[in-house]
Amino acid sequence: MTTTSGTPDAPLQAPGRSLGLVGVFQHRYLLSLLVRKEVQIRYRGSVLGWLWSYVKPLVQFVVFFVAIGVFLGMNARVEFFPVYLLAGITVVTFFNEAFANGTRSLVDNASLIKKIYLPREMFPVSCVLVAGVNTLPQIAVIVVIALFFGWAPSAIQIVAILLALAIVALLATGLGLLFGAINVSFRDAQSFVEIIVMTAVWASPVMYQWQMVADAVPQWLFTVYRLNPLTPAVELFHYGLWYPLDPAGAVVLPGMWAFAGIAVVVSVAILAIGQLVFRRLEGRFAQDL
Repeated sequence: MTTTSGTPDAPLQAPGRSLGLVGVFQHRYLLSLLVRKEVQIRYRGSVLGWLWSYVKPLVQFVVFFVAIGVFLGMNARVEFFPVYLLAGITVVTFFNEAFANGTRSLVDNASLIKKIYLPREMFPVSCVLVAGVNTLPQIAVIVVIALFFGWAPSAIQIVAILLALAIVALLATGLGLLFGAINVSFRDAQSFVEIIVMTAVWASPVMYQWQMVADAVPQWLFTVYRLNPLTPAVELFHYGLWYPLDPAGAVVLPGMWAFAGIAVVVSVAILAIGQLVFRRLEGRFAQDL
């Protein structure tokens, strides 16, 4: 079919037809606006503004450093414990913020969802990107501290840092899609996510070393522990930021790269499941919201 000018018409599509995550990246400009809006809202009316992105992780670090490092003696057990601790906190904070905000994203944007059509996956995805933006200052802080101690990473250690961030981003996006869709109809999902977020920091070697788990549990349970995608992600971050300092007694997590590969596969699988569930429930969003 052509117009009177002889130009062929674009094929007709049903309004509001979703292309899933592909549609999100076809609307990259709109996605960038959402990310910019969330970042600006976070610091609106704030005197310190972006400085809070540096203050908060530093305060959190000081609290854990004093409680775990000084009072429980981890400073004496783990050389360069400040770098070890802050590296783990950075990974888990990125995951927790992206996952928790992604779960609430559809409910928080209910008025927009009910008024116009846009790829609804955009809201959980934007939450992951915003969490990534907020994580950058934390990474800058830990790099400065590591440089003070003589950090000189190899190329493979830089790759480890990037792989850790990729695993967390994929995992948080998949879980955000899954629980965000469920949360529209069943708000109990949000409370369940809060429990996961609360335990995430203890389910991976952030406040402690993996050797403590290996010594305390059976081998099969230690394998399950390593199958948690956050465990290899945290250890990859340690490998990139803490291991280059050559700390005494440092041992790479057994099978770290293999379990990192499994973590990528698991994260991609969760992303696919999250997208599938999201597509199945999407038709009810406007009604349930």
